[in-house]
Amino acid sequence: MRLHRLPEIMQRWLPHTEWRGPVAAGEKPLYLTFDDGPIPDETPFVLEQLARYDAHATFFCVGSNLEKHPDIARQVLAAGHRLGNHTFHHVNGWRTPLPQYLAEAQHCQQALDALLPQPEARPLLRPPYGRLTRAQAAALHPGHRLIMWDVLTYDYDATYPADTCLRAALAHTRPGSIVVFHDSQKARRNMRAVLPRYLEACAAQGYSFELL
Repeated sequence: MRLHRLPEIMQRWLPHTEWRGPVAAGEKPLYLTFDDGPIPDETPFVLEQLARYDAHATFFCVGSNLEKHPDIARQVLAAGHRLGNHTFHHVNGWRTPLPQYLAEAQHCQQALDALLPQPEARPLLRPPYGRLTRAQAAALHPGHRLIMWDVLTYDYDATYPADTCLRAALAHTRPGSIVVFHDSQKARRNMRAVLPRYLEACAAQGYSFELL
């Protein structure tokens, strides 16, 4: 069973987290996000697709990938996008003790800050797999915005047909949706097939693509 959007009762269980972005009256913003990069080939492909629609997005980066591919992360920034924290080793919060999890977030943030003109006052963090304990959320919240999602595309699922992935993503999209794609090798097949058509369809419906 694929839950493209978690029920609100489950969202409320985890405090201090953001599941949708702001929506002004009469506007149709979307908040595109990409997890797990930066990665050669995949992240540049995403940047090319976004540029076609003057679309802005937030890239939640794994710290170890940032250290391997800082030039790609700089390309993301130069194109007007935003970088966020996805922990240094893509750890599962449910299986990681609080001190270790906070160290993972801090290590990734140090890699991010090294690329930014100046550190952000309250940087963005998305927990890998969306798995975060209430204690971890409470500890991180004062210094971070904890970003979850309104639409999970499941582009990383190799068993999911691309056409079905696209239809489901569009069916769940609404103004203010935070939408998750992945600029990773695992998601390569579906992301490359779905993202261009998703951007085209949403642009045709009058959506804009904004930064968190």
